Amino acid sequence: MSQPILKVNNMKIHFPLKKGLFRRETRYVKAVDDVSFEIYEGEAVGLVGESGSGKTTIGRGVLRLIPHLQGEVKFMGKDMVTLKGDELKKTRKELQIIFQDPFSSLNPRMTIGNIVEEGLAIHGIGDRRVRQDMVMDILKTVGINPDYYDRYPHEFSGGQRQRIGIARALVLKPKLVICDEPVSALDVSIQVQVIKLMQKLQKEFNLTYLFIAHDLAVVDYFCDRIVIIYLGRIMEIANRDIIATEPKHPYTKALISAIPYPDPDHVKDESVLSGDIPSPINPPSGCVFHTRCPVVEDICKSSIPPLKEIKAGHTCACHLVN
Repeated sequence: MSQPILKVNNMKIHFPLKKGLFRRETRYVKAVDDVSFEIYEGEAVGLVGESGSGKTTIGRGVLRLIPHLQGEVKFMGKDMVTLKGDELKKTRKELQIIFQDPFSSLNPRMTIGNIVEEGLAIHGIGDRRVRQDMVMDILKTVGINPDYYDRYPHEFSGGQRQRIGIARALVLKPKLVICDEPVSALDVSIQVQVIKLMQKLQKEFNLTYLFIAHDLAVVDYFCDRIVIIYLGRIMEIANRDIIATEPKHPYTKALISAIPYPDPDHVKDESVLSGDIPSPINPPSGCVFHTRCPVVEDICKSSIPPLKEIKAGHTCACHLVN
């Protein structure tokens, strides 16, 4: 098997909480705690979990947009944690992000042409005329009329603004795109259009995606492999077909049971979770999921389950799974 384009080993992102007159660090928000996974070139990997599970923090940690990053993040063989200066800037050209909110992520004082062109100017690609031609081409590719080059974000619908956000990410021709819930703020019919556009662009530009979402149904449709995360820890990793038909972790089963099914006569396994996700300031001991797990046992409360391989390509962090 080829080398992964992205390899994350033991990523930890703990935000300090400062108190008192001298602002001493007393406690930490353990947003991401010992996360490891790999992404291979050309695939789409989904990162799924509830709000507050650390999905977006992982994505921004990969991009080096967040301080307090520990562990190893290797992108195309380069360690993102130690890169600095021009080398970091050069590598970031190959890493782009599509944000969740298609309105707040676009500068309302800039035209869409200038927004998409900004990255090209920062990296010194071409002169003004060349950059303008590149922007026109990418706008046309994502389904935006190039004649709208001088219009402002407020003149577009939510779906169109997200297409502009996609154009901004792809104009630099990156290798890896972090998609931070790119369709969750859109109407369902528009979600389908944007997802199909992203699939088309993946083939056209040979893109690799890290697709962050809380909707397992969307991820199952779009992604090749799925990483299930809860309170900053990975619960399960497997191919999407295995996750859909042979989920092992109780949390994965609960997420699947929450997916609406269009057949009223269909009987599905109901695994409704009680309570809310705990605070990352004071996460539970042992397995972080044990406070909501329907099959919890004593060992779950005292010992952290390792992420172990069940069979080739399928790993799970649960004491009760053999």
